[in-house]
Amino acid sequence: MIFAQPYYLLLLLLILPITAWYILRRKKHHATLQVSNSYGMEKVSKTWKTRLQHLPFILRMIVLALVVVVLARPQSTNSWQNVTTEGIDIMLTLDISSSMLAEDLKPNRLEAAKSVASNFIAGRPNDNIGLVVFAAESFTQCPLTTDHTVLLNLFGSIKSGLVEDGTAIGLGLANAISRIKDSQAKSKVIILLTDGTNNRGDIDPITAADIARTFGVRVYTIGVGTKGKAPYPFQTAYGVQYQNIDVVIDEEPLRQIAAITGGEYYRATSNSSLKNIYNEIDKLEKTKFNVKEYSKKNEEFRLFALLALLAFVAEFILRHTLLRRIP
Repeated sequence: MIFAQPYYLLLLLLILPITAWYILRRKKHHATLQVSNSYGMEKVSKTWKTRLQHLPFILRMIVLALVVVVLARPQSTNSWQNVTTEGIDIMLTLDISSSMLAEDLKPNRLEAAKSVASNFIAGRPNDNIGLVVFAAESFTQCPLTTDHTVLLNLFGSIKSGLVEDGTAIGLGLANAISRIKDSQAKSKVIILLTDGTNNRGDIDPITAADIARTFGVRVYTIGVGTKGKAPYPFQTAYGVQYQNIDVVIDEEPLRQIAAITGGEYYRATSNSSLKNIYNEIDKLEKTKFNVKEYSKKNEEFRLFALLALLAFVAEFILRHTLLRRIP
């Protein structure tokens, strides 16, 4: 527990002079009665009101202390620290066009790619990993991060139809390059997975590959889809109907991208072959880099504020009812 504004805690010192004033004030205003002796009064037992006469003042001091704590803004947090670890920087670049719904991989290409990639992420806890998705357009789902819990949550929300349909391989690759080019890691890698041909976007895939080579980024390309035909679900008035469609992957540009950047091209025709591809990429070299670890601060004042309110209400009720004093 830390306090965002700890100097407010100095106000707790006010409790001392207030308590002293309370004691002196009671002595000054307490009624006295002169008697020859007090023997007859010693057997008189104190009532519960007498025993609780100071309770309203105690509650008021508790209210003051709790309000001061609220003003100091208690927070729960972990300290920041720099940690040196080993790993590489990886941008996963995933095709989410409608053709990725073909079911030659189970349950379909997109879900198979997400599942295998998620296992890949979980197996590399020391890596900076980010995620770019593309169809006719491209956007960054998650920048480079070592917080893989957040990354996996964002990964799970990916689905086809998030952007206009199409396959802009060059645009997706260029977006991933822009996210990784300023990395300080010695090994910068992009894993690009697609099942089609480049038919959208203003950036040619080979041009994007040249840019990647300029920034020292190695690109591993994966063409996903069986050879021949693949079952594809079509939505009709009578529900989902399946039709076998030709699997068309323009492998030559993918091979060129890998060759230009020093990577490799792979063809995944099944779930197992896709898993084997990621296992092979998993054997990449590693390099040391610094990571600043932190956790989000949470405000913890609510409980103290609630207790202050309850103590104030209790003090007010007691002072004006059961423990009311008549001057």
